[in-house]
Amino acid sequence: MRSIVFVVPSCWHTPRVTASHSVLPDLDRLDAAGLKALILSKHDELVATHERLLSRESEIEHLKLLIAKLRRMQFGRKSEKLERQIEQLELKLEELESAKACRARESADADAPAALSRPIGSTKPARQPLPEYLPREVKIYPPKEDTTCECGGRLRPLGADVSEVLEWVPASFKVIRHVRPKLSCSGCERIVQAAAPSRPIERGLAGPGLLAHVLVAKYCDHQPLYRQAEMYAREGVELERSTLSDWVGGTSRLLEPLVEALRRHVMSVHKLHADDTPVPVLAPGNGKTKTGRLWTYVRDDRPAGDNTPAAVWFAYSPDRRGEHPREHLRNFSGILQADAYAGFHHLYEGGQIQEAACWAHVRRKFYDLQVAHASPLAAEALKRIAELYAIESEIRGRPPDERRQARTTRARPLLESLHQWLQSTLAVVSRKSEIAAAIRYALGRWRALLRYSEDGHIEIDNNAAERALRAVALGRKNYLFAGSDSGGERAAAIYSLIGTAKLNGLDPEAYLRTVLERIAEHPINRIEELLPWSISASLTVIRPET
Repeated sequence: MRSIVFVVPSCWHTPRVTASHSVLPDLDRLDAAGLKALILSKHDELVATHERLLSRESEIEHLKLLIAKLRRMQFGRKSEKLERQIEQLELKLEELESAKACRARESADADAPAALSRPIGSTKPARQPLPEYLPREVKIYPPKEDTTCECGGRLRPLGADVSEVLEWVPASFKVIRHVRPKLSCSGCERIVQAAAPSRPIERGLAGPGLLAHVLVAKYCDHQPLYRQAEMYAREGVELERSTLSDWVGGTSRLLEPLVEALRRHVMSVHKLHADDTPVPVLAPGNGKTKTGRLWTYVRDDRPAGDNTPAAVWFAYSPDRRGEHPREHLRNFSGILQADAYAGFHHLYEGGQIQEAACWAHVRRKFYDLQVAHASPLAAEALKRIAELYAIESEIRGRPPDERRQARTTRARPLLESLHQWLQSTLAVVSRKSEIAAAIRYALGRWRALLRYSEDGHIEIDNNAAERALRAVALGRKNYLFAGSDSGGERAAAIYSLIGTAKLNGLDPEAYLRTVLERIAEHPINRIEELLPWSISASLTVIRPET
């Protein structure tokens, strides 16, 4: 008699099946009714298992949708509670997906129908090809037979099966020993020797690659210096946090001329995106924190078909007073796309700078109402705004004249209809209601909200600046605060270079390493040659941020 055992993977959160229920009886001794009952019983078990899998699949999809919604809110509301909620959901999703992978692996070896081994509608994400720029290590596995087959015939090449596995090689330290031999003249006793190679930090221990790694780990990967010191210690290299701090300070000072060149490039444009975010700063003397501010200014005309390199410049201030953006933009004239921060309002008074408001901010207010209260009025506003965004999707990347024409003929009628609807709705809702506040927000900025429809260079929203601030929001969570106002200024400088490298599709660590290899001896009057788009040909290109 052959026994068939149904194996239940250990990672399932279901009761373990005992041996008495998992081993089939002797099928030869069962009559027709017994066989029918056995088949129905096993079928019911498989259907029940299948339903549990579908339930888990639905829970995974629900969690993914919920996380996506929370992430859309995360950078609008700076809420630590919201961030913790996202973290908890991410962990739960990881556990469910890990359990799903475990089930798939074990069910592949189970003696069960293929249709029931995978939940209905379950799909694996398409595997992306591995980047061509990654180094390849080729391992060849020749067959045991060399040149002659078992039958005596001669073996000849017939191609090869090739598969690739992505592997991780742990980062490691190495010491570069610079040796400069001395030569002396037997006649005049003159001594000759090659000049010492320059270092990014004079008499510093760190090479350009290590300095770039420390900066990117702190400002791009959000690893505070004390954590980096712990990781380096595991590699057997003891580096004090104070030493790493000295390197960050010395490197940021070295990069100041390059950041200034970047600022000039950003400000020499007709349309600019602007935003700001709070940064806790350690107040001197009392150990408490105050709230500083990081301002971001983004130049990015790629959606309007312009090939000028995109760039972002950050500036730090110890508070949020309106004098700071006034100082940053003292020589700027053109379109400023920003939120409704009151400190920007005085910039528009003289006519040198024109305001373009952000439709994403308008949409967010209605979206919050729809999520919280399932408001039909909010849903109607969202539907109308979505029609405007659908037009923008179609014309993204086209020349400004084409964009302006499409907005005039297609978006303008929608905007006029939306304006009438907002006014009529405001007249019938309670003036103290949340929906009335959202409508007044839109109507109060209506002229600035219309400006994008009149100029093909302008975007419908200020998302370019909000994307630039995401790295700050993540880093603020990890390293908690800047150590001082000067620390905030250093952060602004490094964020500028890292953000611009990413906007231009460069690996920020490779970019900073190349800059630090050259900048100590580079002529100051040609500092623009070290901007990301000027040296991109020699660097690894990744997918640019848009």
